[in-house]
Amino acid sequence: MNLHGLRLFHAIVRYGGVTRAAEELNISQPAVSSQVKKFERELNIQLFVSEGRRLVLTDAGTQLISYAERLFMLEQEVEHFVEDFRAGKKGMIRITATYLPANFLLPAWIARFKQMHEEVEVVVNTTNTRMAFDQLLRYEAEIAVYGGSGITHDGVHWDELFEDEMWFVVHPEHPYAGREIELKDMMAEPFIMREEGSVTRDRLVSLCTTNNLPAPRIALQFNGLNETISAVKAGYGANFISSLVVKEDVREGRLARVFVQHIQLKNILAVCTRAGEVLSPAARKLVDLMKQEASNMQSN
Repeated sequence: MNLHGLRLFHAIVRYGGVTRAAEELNISQPAVSSQVKKFERELNIQLFVSEGRRLVLTDAGTQLISYAERLFMLEQEVEHFVEDFRAGKKGMIRITATYLPANFLLPAWIARFKQMHEEVEVVVNTTNTRMAFDQLLRYEAEIAVYGGSGITHDGVHWDELFEDEMWFVVHPEHPYAGREIELKDMMAEPFIMREEGSVTRDRLVSLCTTNNLPAPRIALQFNGLNETISAVKAGYGANFISSLVVKEDVREGRLARVFVQHIQLKNILAVCTRAGEVLSPAARKLVDLMKQEASNMQSN
């Protein structure tokens, strides 16, 4: 169908005649009349009849104008969506995140973002490090928010947010609570950790390998951070975890830190995207907010 002809037909009806339609569209009156007659011939349908100097819609014209109005209304909606999308006011952001940022950072950050961008849909999937990068590179997510060691991954661009420390923690009544001990003594304890594929668990194993010690004994395994912390609070085992997660529990006496000689490990929090790709406007605004929030955390 000739959409230009349909647009002229719609304009004639909307503005009440050829003369006014030509003025609104900045087209000569003869050109409008000629194009609409051509449109009628292409359709093989008469859309107007003349009543004196007035054009009146035929039954076919009356039915067609209802479709035209819906079509051009939808066109306006599309144009408005595109404008809002370019401005970062609309869209969908899919995030894949490892457990640390998903549980302890993203809820507050995304809540602030939604207060300013209510019409942007945000979907967060929580998983381990291996799956997070797989989902990012398979285009199942636009952003990966990562907490762990400073690993590299082909095809991934990193924006580091901040660093925090890795701590060994136990129940406050544990014999090692608040003490400084050797790594070999710490590694003799039963550990409560997340599943294989967790970067924190991999770092604990690597720590033993580097220091020629047997692999840690993972006595309990959970798929979430909160579960591992709760088990230690209940009085069993030790955990190796980001200080961001347990700092308040240590301060309030629900957990106790164990100081291991010569061990000072950092944990990196980063926003990761596919290298060489431009983020959608809404996603760019969210990443900028994350960077600002992380900067505020460090300054506090």
